[in-house]
Formats: sequence, structure tokens, C-alpha cells
Amino acid sequence: MSIEEAQQKVDAWIKTTGVRYFNELTNMAILTEEVGEVARIISRKYGEQSFKESDKEKDLADEMADVLWVLICLANQTGVDLTKALEKNFEKKSVRDADRHKKNKKLK
Repeated sequence: MSIEEAQQKVDAWIKTTGVRYFNELTNMAILTEEVGEVARIISRKYGEQSFKESDKEKDLADEMADVLWVLICLANQTGVDLTKALEKNFEKKSVRDADRHKKNKKLK
């Protein structure tokens, strides 16, 4: 599915099953919560923290999808075309960082 299709599908789901979008501030708080859940899994799976019993069943892919869902909601609410935004971001990074990472001694 393309990013555009994802934005359309989320919008259709919100308008039929979800009733309406939460307001932007609520969705920003939810996004922060979801990113925290991703961080929790990453810090335990790849970092030095150990899993609690209650964390062992958490699914990283599902939590990442939750982050993407809420980000798409915010994009839809604020009129952001994520496809265009991502394409513009690639252009920005390609110009700004054309040699930056290649010259970074820390990455060698």
C-alpha cells in the first residue's frame, strides 16, 4: 500500500469505525505514548534493560504500526500529504547530507 492509500484508508476507518478524529493535541499525546512503547521494546531487546514479564509479549512491528497510524491521523487532520512531504524530505537530505555521512569518521 502506498502512503497516499494509507492516508485514505485511515481516514475512511476514522470516519466509519472511529466516529471522528481525536483532536490534534490528543493525537500528539497518543503519538508520544506510542513512540514510548516502541522505545520500551527497543531498550529491552537491543539495549541493556531486561524484559519484565508484562513486556515479553509486546510486538515491535505492531507498536511501530501504532506510531504510523497516529502520525497518519495527524497528517490527515493538518492537511499534510505525507507522500509529498517525504519526497521533499529526501530532496532536502540529499542536498544537505550529500557528503556529510561519507566524511563522518565515526561511521568508518
